[in-house]
Parts: sequence; C-alpha cells; structure tokens
Amino acid sequence: MNTLPIVSAFLSYLTDERHFSPYTARCYGADLRQFTEFLCDTLSMEFDNQREASALDAIENAGSAGDNGAVAGSIGPDSLTGSICKADADFIRNYLNFLSEQNYSPATMARKIATLRSFYKWANKRALTPTNPMTMIRTPRQGKRLPKAITVEQIEQLLAAPDDTEVLGARDRAMLETLYSTGIRVSELVDLDYQDLDLNSETMRIRGKGRKERLVPLGSHALAAIRHYCNVLLNDDRFSSLWTEGKADRPLFVNKHGSRLSSRSVRRKLDKYLRQIGLDDSISPHTLRHSFATHLLDNGADLRSVQELLGHQSLSTTQAYTHLTSQRLHGSYDDAHPRAEAS
Repeated sequence: MNTLPIVSAFLSYLTDERHFSPYTARCYGADLRQFTEFLCDTLSMEFDNQREASALDAIENAGSAGDNGAVAGSIGPDSLTGSICKADADFIRNYLNFLSEQNYSPATMARKIATLRSFYKWANKRALTPTNPMTMIRTPRQGKRLPKAITVEQIEQLLAAPDDTEVLGARDRAMLETLYSTGIRVSELVDLDYQDLDLNSETMRIRGKGRKERLVPLGSHALAAIRHYCNVLLNDDRFSSLWTEGKADRPLFVNKHGSRLSSRSVRRKLDKYLRQIGLDDSISPHTLRHSFATHLLDNGADLRSVQELLGHQSLSTTQAYTHLTSQRLHGSYDDAHPRAEAS
C-alpha cells in the first residue's frame, strides 16, 4: 500500500524536525501503513492518492480557520485521511484488539501504540484532528527485559578473531575494539568520519540520537587498533587516495569499495567472527554496548558517568544495567558465603 500524504508529512516531521534516524522513521511508517490497511478493510475503502491529498488540504485549510473538526467529520466517509483524523478511542481499541489477535509480542504492541501516540499528538497540535484519541489509550505494562552482556573472556575472544594483517581485517578489529571501548551504537560507529578522531587527546566525537554530540574516551587497545587500521589503509593502493590531504572528512570505516560501511555490514562481519570462534550467534553489535556498560559498573564506575558515555537522555535507561550487576553480586554472595543458602 502507498503512504497517505498525512503520514508522509508526519514522517518528514520526524526526520526534519525531530531528527529521527531514517530507520526509525521507516518503522513508524510501516506501523502507520498497517493502521491504514486496517482502515481500508474496516471501511471497505480503496486508496486514492489524489483524493487523500485533497482531503489533507481541506483539513489543513479548515484547521487554519479553526474549524478542522467539522471538515474532518464531513469528509471522513469519503477519504482515509478524514477517517484517520476523526478516529476515536473506540476505533483505536478495535485496531489494538485486531493486532493482539496477530500474536505480536508485548514489545511490538507497545511500539505500535507509541507510533499512534506520536502521530496523533503531532496531528492534534497541528489542528488536523479535533481531539487526540490516544489520551484515552493506556500502554500495557511489559515485563522488564534486562540488557544482555557477555563476559570479558568472550570479549577478548571476539576482539582477537579478525586477521589484522590486511585492510578489511584491520578494519574489523578496529571496529570491534571501538564498539567495546566506547559503548557507542552501531549507527554512531558507521557515521564516524576520520576528523571525529582526536588521537592526541585520545577521544572521539560522536553524533548521537537527535544529532546531539558527545565526546567519548578511547582506550589504549582501541587507539592502537585504529592507528594500525589507518596505517594499513594508507599503504594499500586501493584505499590510500581516501586519506590524502584535504580529505579528512572521509568515513572512518569503509567497505571494500571505499564507501561508508553500513550498519547491516557491521552485523554481518560480527556474525562471521561469532561463527569463527563458536560464540552465540544471537550476540549483536548492541551486545557490545551492553557489555561495555555492565563491565564499567562491575568495576566501580558511577551511574552518571556511564549515562553520559552511553548518550542516554534519561538516567532510568542506564539504571537497567544495575540490575545485571546486582544479579552478579547476589550470585557471588550465594556461591561464597557459608550462610547464604539454607542447607
């Protein structure tokens, strides 16, 4: 199904004004297209882009005149756009009941509700809807899912796996070292330019969510791996032109064609090394981020510092890692203390 003009306008708002990543915007778009399909089936309507564009124009014009509710109601039966704009809480509940019958996980259901919540908040603020039906909808409680981390020994195995005697292996070693040394997201990793490195101060500039920038320190092993990768790259005729003077804004981590590496490619490279050393293939680049935070807290780092390093806006997001360290403490206590458990 095509995307409704009102949905396209919302997605543009997410990327242009809220600075959401393209991936996140695509997820929102997929959720709203599913909602549109439900509308089509429920109302026995077909998608007509010209009609929907006209309906959006009419609602926007009426909204500017302070009469959006009346126009949305009058054009509702003839357009999907009008139907979305005048949807009430009962209609939303019917849709959520439909979704629950599809056996989605609680996390997926929560995300789809969050999409509708963001959409209707945006639409109501712009006078495209007479009310916000999502104010009457509660998000179901989810069981707390703890982040996954792997041991230091497994990290050491993984970091030693790439053959760093050639360019791509040196790149992979530098990427994995950087992920674990800094705890950055894989999207932040592939967005790195060479100029984001400050080898003298041993720091790296990260462009995070919402285009917020932060500086993170680089450990000695990551620094050595990055320096080695750059040196190998310079001495390879296929890539050396990327590092000539005046081209410092080139991507730091490149593919075999010299272009910026993608997040999907990083995952494929990680999967390759996991198979090579026999580690669990459910480990992802994000696992290295979780391991970074967990190992810091295990070794006495304070929560506020870890929050800043991870680029978390809310401290409560970082606090999820304290549950892991608490579990380890209890495990160590139960194993070591003679009166920890009843005999």
